[in-house]
Amino acid sequence: MDRIEKLFRKINTDERALLSGISKKLENGETAGLNIKKLSGSDFYRLRKGIFRIIFHYENKTPIIDSIQLKNEKTYRGY
Repeated sequence: MDRIEKLFRKINTDERALLSGISKKLENGETAGLNIKKLSGSDFYRLRKGIFRIIFHYENKTPIIDSIQLKNEKTYRGY
């Protein structure tokens, strides 16, 4: 089972809808109003929304979502 699927099973429907909407905006290139920052020393970016962190990178100007996590001290390890 994918880590993103596990997270979606744990959170409530409002949070699921929020993350789905943000993911669709990101995939459509609508980055206005989103808190996006490049992670230092890598090609990855993070999108911050409340307690959630979406880690992604670009391939051919298309964002590829690598993970969606709850914020904790291990969130950015490995990126």
